[in-house]
Amino acid sequence: MKKLIYLLAVIALFFSACGNSSTSLSSDLVNNPNSASGNVDMSKLPAFQFKQEEHDFGKIQQGEKVSYTFVFKNVGKSDLIISDAKATCGCTIADYPKAPVKPGAEGDVTVSFNSEGKKGIQNKTVTLVANTQPNTKVLTIKSEVIINEIN
Repeated sequence: MKKLIYLLAVIALFFSACGNSSTSLSSDLVNNPNSASGNVDMSKLPAFQFKQEEHDFGKIQQGEKVSYTFVFKNVGKSDLIISDAKATCGCTIADYPKAPVKPGAEGDVTVSFNSEGKKGIQNKTVTLVANTQPNTKVLTIKSEVIINEIN
């Protein structure tokens, strides 16, 4: 009998939850004039200006760990916020500012590459995701990993 009551209670909860369709989203969330409609005032957005977007380490020994710091300036009119940095593989890591970069201020992104297990020409990218337009910026590092052979 207890099992039957429990089962009926569960069924009643299920149907009451599924039948409640009175929840609605505000149209402000759907029609955000700053993003979804495409009506963006570009003059008020933050903007990256990198001194350099590509770096070549040249020849490095296999197993060597190298890094390079890309310097940028926020040439826009509002705080620049980097929300993520995605590398092409686990051998590449990016360290970026977590705090907003004020208009006119500089920031830096340090990209590190671990050549352990790699050989030959290596081209790696880091894609920054930010509140800019477009919302991504790609940084590139290159190297030629050489193996030191023992004779």
